[in-house]
Amino acid sequence: MTRLGALACGLLVLAALAWAAEPTGHDATAKHSFDDVEHWASVFDDPGRDAWQKPSVVIEKLGLRPGMRVADLGAGTGYFSRGLADAVAPGGTVFAVDTEPKLVAYLRDRAEREKTDNVVPVLASPDNPRLPEQGVDLVLIVDTYHHLDDRLAYLRRLARVLGPGGRVVVIDWEKRETPVGPELAHRLAREAVVAEMEGAGYRYLGEPAPLPYQYFLVFTLAAKPA
Repeated sequence: MTRLGALACGLLVLAALAWAAEPTGHDATAKHSFDDVEHWASVFDDPGRDAWQKPSVVIEKLGLRPGMRVADLGAGTGYFSRGLADAVAPGGTVFAVDTEPKLVAYLRDRAEREKTDNVVPVLASPDNPRLPEQGVDLVLIVDTYHHLDDRLAYLRRLARVLGPGGRVVVIDWEKRETPVGPELAHRLAREAVVAEMEGAGYRYLGEPAPLPYQYFLVFTLAAKPA
């Protein structure tokens, strides 16, 4: 083999190794069970969460109006449900969506306790939010984006549930160490989220308010979904 041929072969090997080292992309960075409802209620509904999650600020900046249809995707124990329900009343609906059956049962019980008749718990599939086509004005995804598998395919499917002018809001953890939140390896950088959303057919609209440890990104569809 000539020296040039050996060099070319070596470059091919290095390229193959670099390709193999690349992350698979677009899959969940954190996977664990949410079936221990008592535990997750203590985490999600910790009274101290309000100080950094700022739910009243978030809901105010969403620009909700009576009669709107909102999906709380990855609703968990319903931390945002009551505030969203009040913001779209009268006449509006909050779809509280989760993939864990025990959490969905908890969401139903919570809606009954809080008498929020406009909260509709939805048992979703991991690859399908199970929402009506063009039936939602806004999808809120809080601390859940990094749990989604095959995100580009999921986001393209999610686009079908948006009505005219519909928006998707992603609130998730900044890619840095913070006093609360998941470990660094489970976080996605803001730029990566924007790139994925744009790759799935959305247009970035901006960030309506700063949060201490999270980005607050708003998107709409760049074009009508196929």
